[in-house]
Amino acid sequence: MADNAAALLLLADGRLPAGGYAHSGGLEATIRAGRVHDADSLEKFLTGRAVTAGLVAGAFAAAACHASTKGDRVLLQELDPELDARIPSPALRAVSRSLGRQLLRAATAIRPHPRFNELDRTAHQPIVLGVAAAAFDLAPRDAALAVLHEAVAGPAVAAVKLLSLDPFSAHAALARLTPLLDQLASEAAKHADTAPADLPSAGAPLLDIAAEHHATTDMRLFAS
Repeated sequence: MADNAAALLLLADGRLPAGGYAHSGGLEATIRAGRVHDADSLEKFLTGRAVTAGLVAGAFAAAACHASTKGDRVLLQELDPELDARIPSPALRAVSRSLGRQLLRAATAIRPHPRFNELDRTAHQPIVLGVAAAAFDLAPRDAALAVLHEAVAGPAVAAVKLLSLDPFSAHAALARLTPLLDQLASEAAKHADTAPADLPSAGAPLLDIAAEHHATTDMRLFAS
């Protein structure tokens, strides 16, 4: 981990005004479908999310951090369409780009840096976070870990509201997942200099289906 560990805590903090608190990561629709209903099923959901969408997002964040640190704008631009191709759900692609815009706004306000000029204004969230990590002199593994943490922490916190779940139970699940997140962050970081087309492409079809259902639901607490 980089010496600037406090910056990693800042980027991974759910209180960062980047919009993540308004999203459940597909949990709300999954609860509605009956697949999550208690602490045990929540933990299984978080694990599945981490090893699929989380790993993919972490690898792209690591690659974006590496490309930005090198000043390779061409490589950075190649990442966005490749991540687009790994998100089958139009609703999820829209969410990722919306969160990317909000994160870019927050990051440029709190840490102005020329690296942000390399980004398209509609870049996906993991790519923006990778560049933000580079702006804070963090390593690709740090960028991956921040993305992976958000991938599970957001839904876990949402579960407290959606299921009236004991917050201690939700965070106990997160605590048990920490070794897995560390492992996945290291795996994602190995792809920091992988060609964009060869980055991980693990799929999570139920998350894609849940996102499409959620987008057409009128009664919902979270945006996604």
